[in-house]
Amino acid sequence: MSVLVAFSVSPVGTGEDVGEIVAEAIRVVRASGLPNRTDAMFTTIEGESWDEVMAVVKAATEAVHARSPRTGLVLKLDWRDGVSGALDAKVATVDRLLGDIGD
Repeated sequence: MSVLVAFSVSPVGTGEDVGEIVAEAIRVVRASGLPNRTDAMFTTIEGESWDEVMAVVKAATEAVHARSPRTGLVLKLDWRDGVSGALDAKVATVDRLLGDIGD
């Protein structure tokens, strides 16, 4: 089974420069040992179960909330049986298809 979760956690009420606080969430994700990828808007993690990935999301959200009076969370989840390595496979498929278009 593969559970992919893309999430964005944001401190509210801490001013405009939130990078240092958001970095605390990313530290939690990276320390989890789960495959992950961070871009400008979301961090995506992959695990073998709902409980595994949601525990990391919860811990990352708590890390932000520890330094913020209010915290926002946006989450998107893809739960699929019989799949593994989806974090990289989905991107590889799109890259391959885009390569075919340019040839």
